[in-house]
Amino acid sequence: MKMREVVDVKKYFESKEFQDLYNYDGKLGSIYSKNKTKFILWAPTAEEVKIAFYGKDPYNYTCEAKKVVRMDKDIKGTWTLEVEGDLSGEFYNYIVNIDREEKELVDPYAKAVGVNGNRSMVVDLYSTNPDGWNEDKKPELKSWTDTIIYEVHVRDFTIDESSGVEVNLRGKFKGFIQDKTPLNHLKEMGFTHIHLLPAFDYGSVDETKLHIPQFNWGYDPKNYNVPEGSYSINPYKGEVRIKEFKELVQKLHKEGLRVVMDVVYNHTYDLNSFLNLAVPKYYYREDEEGNYTDGSACGNETASDRYMFRKYMVDSVVYWAKEYHIDGFRFDLMGLHDIETMKEIREELDKIDKSIIVYGEGWVGGATPLPEDKAALKKNTFKYDEMQIAAFSDDCRDGIKGHVFYEEEAGFINGGEGLEEAIKFAVVASTKHPEVDVNKAMYAREFWANEPYQTVTYASAHDNLTLWDKIQTVSKDLSEDELIKMNKLSAAIVLTSQGISFIHAGEEIARTKEDEEGRLIENSFESSDYVNKIRWDRREKYKDLMEYYKGLIKLRKTYKAFRMDSNKDINDNIKFLENGKEFTDSNVVAYILNTKGKIDEKNDILVIFNSNNKDVQVNIPHRKWSLVVNEEKAGIDEIREITDYRLNVKAKSAYVLIAK
Repeated sequence: MKMREVVDVKKYFESKEFQDLYNYDGKLGSIYSKNKTKFILWAPTAEEVKIAFYGKDPYNYTCEAKKVVRMDKDIKGTWTLEVEGDLSGEFYNYIVNIDREEKELVDPYAKAVGVNGNRSMVVDLYSTNPDGWNEDKKPELKSWTDTIIYEVHVRDFTIDESSGVEVNLRGKFKGFIQDKTPLNHLKEMGFTHIHLLPAFDYGSVDETKLHIPQFNWGYDPKNYNVPEGSYSINPYKGEVRIKEFKELVQKLHKEGLRVVMDVVYNHTYDLNSFLNLAVPKYYYREDEEGNYTDGSACGNETASDRYMFRKYMVDSVVYWAKEYHIDGFRFDLMGLHDIETMKEIREELDKIDKSIIVYGEGWVGGATPLPEDKAALKKNTFKYDEMQIAAFSDDCRDGIKGHVFYEEEAGFINGGEGLEEAIKFAVVASTKHPEVDVNKAMYAREFWANEPYQTVTYASAHDNLTLWDKIQTVSKDLSEDELIKMNKLSAAIVLTSQGISFIHAGEEIARTKEDEEGRLIENSFESSDYVNKIRWDRREKYKDLMEYYKGLIKLRKTYKAFRMDSNKDINDNIKFLENGKEFTDSNVVAYILNTKGKIDEKNDILVIFNSNNKDVQVNIPHRKWSLVVNEEKAGIDEIREITDYRLNVKAKSAYVLIAK
């Protein structure tokens, strides 16, 4: 088939004729064994495909091909070649001839690459396994709602001198797992999952110039199935980064931490990707005039609803889960993927390990031709029924601290008015509750989650101002002590609400992203290390805040009442106190968890949030209570006993009481 003869490429790719002829379900990429390697590429529009072999010298990465071999045309649009001998370490690329024009490309299914990801490499994956890899054991996770996520960038984590990590390992996979301050901090805090910002091979950092400081978050995918080279001590040797990333996962597992990968299948670094070179225009969405659409706001958007890209996404996620023992996946701009693809990913992960978590951004970055009713948007979460696929709750995030794009707009904790229902909506994890007025939630006008494990409850992430910077921006004239009170209140709301808990790295030590001129950077995706690095010396300065987070995490882990597994449990056991009955002030949310002998074999729990600048009085059931969280401390130990029916709740604070 010659593509120049096809008038409407988009219609042809979506036609039944094309799908019947070319939809392929088999293996792709380089299939290695000690005796031979089989190469399979899906390129149905190609007239000829060859493989260029470059030898095994990783440092001679611009050399001419040692030999070029034609591939054989095979079934369903595939091209194959089988080569005898042990090819592990051999660099190769495909050369595809379409419409009499030859293009060279990296294997879309490459499991290893050379420096800067420009050449594929055959790899013996077994040889990349660290000692004891086959005995690697995931930390126990009894329930999806037990998840407490810490979102961190590999480089940010250790690049600062205060990390204590060896100089040559700072910002690397190996530095991440050194027994120094950063790793010890994770263990000390009690998180269950470490969410790594993109750690696959991305395009914006030149791995041949790592002596020059370079930074990017990594949302610019190049090779989806290979770890990022700039995080490796040797990006030239394809096998090194693989082993180092496995070592990272293995070490975190040993320390009781699961690992989540941030995956960015919604767009590619540019339109010169291996996908577009292999089958031009197939993997991307276009408008009716044949122009590439840009629902990602990054220059292009992929087409998850096309059979072979859906297969690609599923194959890729399954590969990371199996080969690297990954415990969870966060989908960037998940709203650009179709619901069917997300369901298929969940189903395939369930076959491997049902405890693997899936969540993502239930929105898009721009206009997309994907129909809304088919898109994995937040509002369509209900279409997953009981499947564990979660969306971030921007209702919770902006309800707590104010709109992310209107930097001076306040939320519940920092002066916003009329946000009580938004906080209650967060408390019940976006699931239906008779005492929550959804019409007064932040954005939602429907309870969009069926179950609490379909909601990610959070106040901040890598995007937009840090929580501390947002609080500073809204409340410019307040003292640092006042700002810390708001930070504590935010943490209390997130960590006592239902759903999956999510904390942005450094939130617990008042992380700021201030540049050299003192400006707060809202979008630091390519800012300097100075802006992005985590300053671990803030652990000492903000020790009180850090201990507060730690105490809340311990409280959440101790009482199942804060992490119920079903909407039915939430409805049966959460009772909100009423304004005008138990209290008379606005900007107060209070509720009782009636879980004694049901969810917990422990006592009922009372939670109160007061965002006012003054103390408030709340009538509470007249019995003995143990106060475990107030404006100063958080945890499971009694601060004092409460015996009065009327409780004075301090300004800008959360109180948690356990019935005696």
